[in-house]
Amino acid sequence: MTFHVLISDPLSEEGIYPLRQANGVNIVMETNLTPEQLGDRIDGFDALLVRSQTQVTRELIEKASNLKIIGRAGVGVDNIDLEAATEHGIIVVNAPDGNTNSAAEHTMAMLMSMARKIPQAFHALRNQQWDRKSYVGVELKNKTLGVVGFGRIGQEVAARAKGQRMNIIAYDPFLTAEKAEKLGVDFGSVEDVLKVADFVTVHTPLLKDTKHLINKEAFEIMKDGVQIVNCARGGIIDEHALFDAVKSGKVAGAALDVFEQEPMVDFRLLDLPEIIATPHLGASTFEAQESVAVDVSMDVVSYFTTGTVRNSVNLPSVPKEIMKKIEPYFDLSERLGAFLTDLTGATAEEVTIRYAGELANMDVRPLTRNMLKGMLKRHLGKQVNNVNALYLANQKGIVVTEQKTTESKGFTTLITVEVKTANGIRKVAGTLLNGQGARIVKVDDYLVDVVPEGHLLYVRHNDRPGVIGRVGTLLGQENVNIATMQVGRSIVGGDAIMMLSIDKSAEAGSLEQLAKLDEIQGVTAINL
Repeated sequence: MTFHVLISDPLSEEGIYPLRQANGVNIVMETNLTPEQLGDRIDGFDALLVRSQTQVTRELIEKASNLKIIGRAGVGVDNIDLEAATEHGIIVVNAPDGNTNSAAEHTMAMLMSMARKIPQAFHALRNQQWDRKSYVGVELKNKTLGVVGFGRIGQEVAARAKGQRMNIIAYDPFLTAEKAEKLGVDFGSVEDVLKVADFVTVHTPLLKDTKHLINKEAFEIMKDGVQIVNCARGGIIDEHALFDAVKSGKVAGAALDVFEQEPMVDFRLLDLPEIIATPHLGASTFEAQESVAVDVSMDVVSYFTTGTVRNSVNLPSVPKEIMKKIEPYFDLSERLGAFLTDLTGATAEEVTIRYAGELANMDVRPLTRNMLKGMLKRHLGKQVNNVNALYLANQKGIVVTEQKTTESKGFTTLITVEVKTANGIRKVAGTLLNGQGARIVKVDDYLVDVVPEGHLLYVRHNDRPGVIGRVGTLLGQENVNIATMQVGRSIVGGDAIMMLSIDKSAEAGSLEQLAKLDEIQGVTAINL
């Protein structure tokens, strides 16, 4: 099988080397396409690799009927409609580590150039002006650097700023007092950071909540004479508010590598002598551009060959060692979801997945998604996969809950799925038996031992002599061969179930005949 990859932004040959070396991968590199041209070309490609230039919109994604994975050679993915990609079951991967060093170095270069007015002084010299008095700068030593967004790049910037003997105060929604102390920084809210910082640098993604995070109100609570750096994403800083803050003297300097519109169209900011700028060069080093391209290329190859990726943006990222331990349960989790959908015959309102035993100490989110995939595929077909299963469940109003316990009732591991529908609550539990593979070990409150594959019949009946024989006789008359049978009961003479493995799917007429037998309460066909 050949996979077709379209590269729509410039990537180095060294960066796409993993793709060149992979078997069964056809690469097409077409850069500088207009949105219309890209829309005409995208259908038929399995993968799309981009940097920041290509806008992967919902409209484009809806034209890409065969697209399975989008690779962003960089960190930010704000040029990709993640919601649309997730809805269509397309994995989006990025390169979160590839340009960390490059971006941190560029931030420091901009910070120091701004503080010492290096670009302005250089331009004066180019204009044959020897002017030392106009370009007196400030030192970084003992100044406070406020870092808004303390992820990989924010932490690297802080480490370098410490080398300049700056004091660091940071904000990040995931930063705790313990972690801040370990990293040797102060921390607080966005307001806390902005109030005390002499210099501010932003390193957040561009999201709904971070759009214009640094706005008119934010500038008002900053120190007079503050200086600000943005090498993250255009739009985090409100450029109109920044212009006014510089003009008023509130902001003494700004260093910008990114803009709300790129290429930049409003050059008013650059008319202000207090502002220095570069054209989105944060990741523009030979090393970084090669590294991010290699990272996404390797993920695309991995997806084509093993179905797994390292740096998915719209799938939970699970360490390789954990993934190796949970992978054997993927098939079981999907079959449990499919089993329950056939068993209930009704739309799920709530789904609870309980992981017991060894799985209780692992990141099991991929298993939950896989179970939901099995459950939803019965109604939604092939459009459901691991990427969009949770999204689609949420869209359908299904409440999904994960629970964990070390108590596994005698099994090394046990996965129990409980579904609440309008008809009540049903549940199924499964495990892996050493050397014997997957087993369903419990249906509702009945203990069984069933291989979850092929064609199954679930028969509810009264525990009376002769019932099993009548079921076997009727199926024989219908030319349906029974491969295995399991009987579960709670008390002698009470309600009971039969789980039958049969060689072919039972016809609707056969099921109706079974349901009419004495002592039979109901019959459900389950096809795995």
